[in-house]
Amino acid sequence: MQIRNSADWRDALPFEIPVLAAEAVPGDPSKCYRCPADAAPLPRSELWVVKHRHPTNPSGFVRMYCLEHRPRPVAPPAPPATKARRASGSARAPRTTAPRKPSIPERQAALCPNCFVEVPPAGVCGMCGERVA
Repeated sequence: MQIRNSADWRDALPFEIPVLAAEAVPGDPSKCYRCPADAAPLPRSELWVVKHRHPTNPSGFVRMYCLEHRPRPVAPPAPPATKARRASGSARAPRTTAPRKPSIPERQAALCPNCFVEVPPAGVCGMCGERVA
């Protein structure tokens, strides 16, 4: 199954941050995802919309929650602190490394003396047909 993206109100929602449903998408009363099935629908002003990440759909999925069941906002993960940063308080200078040498040396390009184009490894010019050593 291939998932197709479409532009709608869910694209404007941030991931894992509760947004008041009345602000995100006005409409009829709805039910909380976590409340029992026989619970009465709540007005949109009392519901929260949360866009969750999905493992196979990059757009994620949206669920509505009441105030009691509303998930807490997830803070973005902090970058890992290294011992050097903790000790000195500054970042290290980037490393400079020499470019890697190819394992197979490149062959010297031969030029045709008449056409001044590069000759293929066979040694015959593709333009004039002259053999170049």
